[in-house]
Amino acid sequence: PEKLRTVFSDNGDADFARIDLTTSTPSLKKISKDITPYVGRHTPLAAVKLTRSSGKLAGKPRRQPPRRLSEYGLFVDNGATQQPVAGVIPYDVNTPLFSDYTAKHRFVKLPEGQAAKYSANGVFDMPIGTLLIKTFAMPHDLRHPAKGERLLETRILEHTADGWVGQAYVWNHEQSEAELQLAGGALDVEWIHTDGTKRRNYYIVPNVNQCKGCHATNSAMAPIGLQARHLNRSFDYGAGQSGSKLAKENQLMHWARVGALTGAPKTSEAPKLVAWDDAKAPLDQRARAWLEINCAHCHQPGGNAQNSGLDLRVAQSDRMKLGVLKPPVAAGTGSGGKQYDIVPGKPDDSILLFRMQSTHPDIMMPELGKRLVPEEAVDLIRTWIAAMQ
Repeated sequence: PEKLRTVFSDNGDADFARIDLTTSTPSLKKISKDITPYVGRHTPLAAVKLTRSSGKLAGKPRRQPPRRLSEYGLFVDNGATQQPVAGVIPYDVNTPLFSDYTAKHRFVKLPEGQAAKYSANGVFDMPIGTLLIKTFAMPHDLRHPAKGERLLETRILEHTADGWVGQAYVWNHEQSEAELQLAGGALDVEWIHTDGTKRRNYYIVPNVNQCKGCHATNSAMAPIGLQARHLNRSFDYGAGQSGSKLAKENQLMHWARVGALTGAPKTSEAPKLVAWDDAKAPLDQRARAWLEINCAHCHQPGGNAQNSGLDLRVAQSDRMKLGVLKPPVAAGTGSGGKQYDIVPGKPDDSILLFRMQSTHPDIMMPELGKRLVPEEAVDLIRTWIAAMQ
């Protein structure tokens, strides 16, 4: 009926179909099967005259993000080599988040003349205007990283007066530019795996709302990796780059020396997380490190999964909260019919390992940021649980 019709026009790439409701009570039997799209135009609205307000604005409107990554001016040339310009500091973490075997390039840009404030146990206090930059890339051959890579996306976390805001920029096939993608997407990627086989995956680029899926603490967006225990490690800056006289320097020392960090103690006094793949490190520390960086951003007090009662931070010493013989808060598909999150000595009876090994949307953990099983990490956690008393 005319009075129930909605007309759309000039909607770009969006497609609309017509559904006529013949009564005020919708029914599947009374919905038109005709889905032929149509276009039209509404009668123009009357003009609105704007007048100057004598009052003050409640706040400044949020700045619209650049449409192209190059507009930030973060990299030399077009950014294809990921070489930062002066004032943009590259960094790395001891144990990285697993993201379907991609490599990551991390950078931080602080407002001129300002510095982050050191914290021994939490995320550093970053000044408003800070940019955190992380580029995800797929190496052509995981056995030989020097053979090059394909840049996939660059994510930016910006600290604004209203809090942290996340954006994703997807690189084109020519690797000459990255465009803003608010709606996310999927990229078809191929690579040679560590076993020499050719593999393929649809890499998921998150939409702007999914950033909070990992970066929300107490409902507010926050960084994850900018903590002392993640950053306390050596980094190869290259002699003469980023103000470094040495090729390699401890990151906390370097940040303090170039004026990017205040209040930092000696590196020997700062906490340090081990690298999860360091075979020389104790098994328990390696497993806990992997769980913290991949799971604890949700599974901790204030995290999105705090209602599970599971706390996977390295600092947690209560075995029950860590999951040992802890029953799940809800038994269902995600539990796989198993009784406890972790059963000492029995990895195959443990929900934690069951969910790590799955790619089913209702089962897999983490829920976001991956489509593949982290095979090497599964082996590590299996060995850890099997050896647990």
